[in-house]
Amino acid sequence: MQLPQNISLIIVPLSVFLAVFAFGYVLRGTIFRRLSHWAGKTRTDIDDIIINSSRGPFLIWCLMLGIYLGLESSQLPQDWVHIAGKILLVLGLISIMLALANISTRAIKSYSSVIESALPVTSLTQNISRIVIFGVGILVILNTMGISITPILATLGVGGLAVALALQDTLSNLFAGFHIIAARQVKIGDYIRLESGEEGYVTDINWRTTRIRMLPNNVVLVPNAKLTQAIITNYYLPDKEMAVLVNLGVHYDSDLKKVEKITCEVAKGVMEEVPGGVPGFDPFIRYNSFGDFSIGFTVIMRGKEFVDQYLIKHEFVKRLHERYAKEGIIIPYPIRAINYGQEGEKK
Repeated sequence: MQLPQNISLIIVPLSVFLAVFAFGYVLRGTIFRRLSHWAGKTRTDIDDIIINSSRGPFLIWCLMLGIYLGLESSQLPQDWVHIAGKILLVLGLISIMLALANISTRAIKSYSSVIESALPVTSLTQNISRIVIFGVGILVILNTMGISITPILATLGVGGLAVALALQDTLSNLFAGFHIIAARQVKIGDYIRLESGEEGYVTDINWRTTRIRMLPNNVVLVPNAKLTQAIITNYYLPDKEMAVLVNLGVHYDSDLKKVEKITCEVAKGVMEEVPGGVPGFDPFIRYNSFGDFSIGFTVIMRGKEFVDQYLIKHEFVKRLHERYAKEGIIIPYPIRAINYGQEGEKK
């Protein structure tokens, strides 16, 4: 008689748990199927983000509810059930925090083009939402457990001063990162050059460093505090387009009008045919010096962004050298001659 009674004590709560979980599983499929169908008709992405981020946690919530109701229907002592309920409530709040943090992160990434006008999207700004959500969630959990948060806040206020003194460098980099983001003089994707010579694309601004990916595919990590104090050339401000300058020289016997005409024709062809050139830009030259062996001038072209100048110069030099050879235009170079007869007379 004892065995059936023990089995009945297990079967009832287990049946409640399985019934609640099965009902939640079926309800989850029905609700989210309809919500997904409705979200597909809307123009915004926020509803899709919320639905996709809540699909997994919803099943966990059903599991927790089934465990709690199963414990309530069991013959366990009420103190044990109460403690288990508190634990499940805390776990439920943590899962809600994780779901909200996931939703906020996806929403920020999805609406980055809109948010970018007010606040650039970086790993630092993305983590702001997580910090706020987890901070509020921890306070809610403590209050739910019956722990007064007023003394904790007071303790954090007093202890914050000691922490700030101990973490001066870390905090200076943190606030410098916020300054860089708010000033908008250096943004994600910009091509910059530091006064120390490093240059490349800004890939991220986090709580301590700014990541710069150089053209050889190396990464330079610059502390935010030092970046705010450095002299920086931003090749994407005020816009990405930039002048591409090529310095040349031609022989003194050259027809300078002909040189200008041919050089501009070649440069114009490069602008129209080479990727990265600005087709609507009319190249021009400016003579600037009487050199030791040539008349110097500068060819001014235009590229869509900084790295485009390399291919533009490459194609321009090839085409101009070929065209000058056909037109008989000489690009002189210095020649050093040794007078053996004169040296022999000195002996």
